[in-house]
Amino acid sequence: MKHWQFFFVLHVCLLCSAAMLLNAQPFPYENPSFSPEQRAEDLCSRLNLEEKAKLMLHRSPAIERLNVPAFEWWNEALHGVGRSGFATVFPITMGMAATFDDQLVYRVFTAVSDEARAKNTEARRKKEVRQYQGLSFYTPNINIFRDPRWGRGQETYGEDPFLTSQMGLAVVRGLQGEGQKYLKTLACAKHFAVHSGPEWNRHSFDVEQLPARDLWETYLPAFKALVQQGHVKEVMCAYQRIDGEPCCGNTRFLQHILRDEWGFQGLVTSDCWAVADFWQKGHHEFSATKEDAVARAVVTGTDLECGSDYPAIPDAVAQGKLTEEQVDISLKRLLQARFELGDFDDDQLVAWTDIPMSVVCSAEHRELALQAARESMTLLKNDGILPLCSKQRIVVVGPNADNASMQWGNYNGFSTETITILDGIRSKSDQVSFLDGFEHVGKGMDEKQLLAEHYLSRISDADVVVFVGGISPRLEGEEMSVDAEGFKGGDRLSIELPKVQRDFLAALHAMGKPVVYVNCSGSAMGLVPEQANANAILQAWYPGEQGGRAVADVLFGDYNPSGKLPVTFYRSVDQLPDYEDYRMAGRTYRYFQGEPLYPFGFGLSYTTFKLGTPSYQNGKVKVDITNTGKQEGAEVVQVYLRDPRDTDGPIKTLRAYQRVNLQPGEQRTLAIDLPRERFELWDTATNTMRVRKGKYEIMVGTSSADSDLQRFSVKLP
Repeated sequence: MKHWQFFFVLHVCLLCSAAMLLNAQPFPYENPSFSPEQRAEDLCSRLNLEEKAKLMLHRSPAIERLNVPAFEWWNEALHGVGRSGFATVFPITMGMAATFDDQLVYRVFTAVSDEARAKNTEARRKKEVRQYQGLSFYTPNINIFRDPRWGRGQETYGEDPFLTSQMGLAVVRGLQGEGQKYLKTLACAKHFAVHSGPEWNRHSFDVEQLPARDLWETYLPAFKALVQQGHVKEVMCAYQRIDGEPCCGNTRFLQHILRDEWGFQGLVTSDCWAVADFWQKGHHEFSATKEDAVARAVVTGTDLECGSDYPAIPDAVAQGKLTEEQVDISLKRLLQARFELGDFDDDQLVAWTDIPMSVVCSAEHRELALQAARESMTLLKNDGILPLCSKQRIVVVGPNADNASMQWGNYNGFSTETITILDGIRSKSDQVSFLDGFEHVGKGMDEKQLLAEHYLSRISDADVVVFVGGISPRLEGEEMSVDAEGFKGGDRLSIELPKVQRDFLAALHAMGKPVVYVNCSGSAMGLVPEQANANAILQAWYPGEQGGRAVADVLFGDYNPSGKLPVTFYRSVDQLPDYEDYRMAGRTYRYFQGEPLYPFGFGLSYTTFKLGTPSYQNGKVKVDITNTGKQEGAEVVQVYLRDPRDTDGPIKTLRAYQRVNLQPGEQRTLAIDLPRERFELWDTATNTMRVRKGKYEIMVGTSSADSDLQRFSVKLP
């Protein structure tokens, strides 16, 4: 090669190298110094329509030409990381609501997001990110539990809008993290906006002619709080229709209320395959074609589809039913959320990726699960039989006594260590025998009679019988196929205990045997005969992996129960309106005029508390509380509000609460926040939620029952 040829080749190589270096410079969307919004704008501009449609699915594939990683939007964390192998299983959310301890709930979901981040980091480093391994979690469920027949009520935080709001805010804070540049995970407020069953017809059901007061004062406050105070990043629209329009294609709710009025800046995801309900036969039949359905969903603000219809977006654009500019609005929201998580950035920049896998199912998290289970235990009756003594001869029987999966609830992970209720009781005493084989809903009549005689004959020498019954997540839950009397599609047709259990408890009572009944359920049960037939009743919910320890600690007096009911326990469904009626009249403690079996906010203790005379000044309710008993314990002081000018408003509505732990004889003065904005109620004169000047009635006590409340009036200027 001649001299000039060598230098020519060298020059060309240098130019090529320079070009390669130039091309290696990141696009703006790859540069962490740009804002998430700027990065989303830039990346969106580089995608073609087919790629955009793919990225709007819950299972978003990688776009390799632009170094866009795959992303899984569908993950679950109802009460622990769900459906992703081993994880700490905390009590079902209804049980957590019974703690009335939102700081505890925050700690629980901080632990949950720790485990979630650790699992996701490991999956990404192994390049094995699959469904249920992402950082977008479809929780919390902040629907109002208006009727105890709804099988998914166990997923909620009860029947009260304020309690649900406070618990939901704690969940969002715990999941999304605080104090870092990047979000820890994405929380999702669901199901927007008016949703609480039935399960069997949710793909065709229409909530019609709902009074404005019920909408704004009951069904919407928790969503508004999570959007405006919690800055939740996702909202999930529900399956059913409202006034004829599917929730995931509803302009009024997704645009006018959520975005225009409340200022929501995050993304909306459909419930899974809810968009298909728009057009499929036998469902809503709202849209003529799939293309019509996806166009309607995108235009009204459903940014992400959990499902499989959004690949039809390019066809909808080609048919003139949707524009690419409208697609871009949604896609930019999705991309921005991913940039906010650090999904495109090196792990060294994202502090959350330092969380090690050793946090998963750690001893610390097990102790937190135990604390949550203990605080959730709600004592409904005790004639003095509790606490038990380890020297007593105890017979344990019932379908939930040795049932680990029952304790996990639904949308659950899998514990590395589940302490059943039988395990817990056996750990306290060596005088325990167990009668196995009892089923939730029983057998035929002849078999039942033989079974009862078999059990009763083995109980004759017992000092006390602990019957652990109720129902299970295999009988109540989301759109289930259950072939059992009293259950339909995941819901319940009645709220009474299954007959085989009810009859057995009656037989025990007839024998004269002391009976402690432990009830496991996701929500309220009609326990009228059990109130008469049992000496003590403990509501244990679905208490998570450490539930057996928690139940035993309460039964034997090593932990003083302090749980309070987040739902009304009615006597039977005869006290309730039709299940498909979404009006609040006659429902929940706020509107129910009858005599409940156990009221909202109720729960007994092994000690006693006395409240002084409450007062209100400077935005706080002040009241003295004294532990007048002989044992340390916790009480939840509850503050309710009523506007006496209302003719159709709630009888009372919770506006504040404070949990306090006291030693025997200890007295403390509580100052419970009740700022002016908490006096906001529906104003029929203006058809708005607002705070009106004038006189209000404040009620302070230890449950919502009138007999447990002290009343006084205040005048707002």
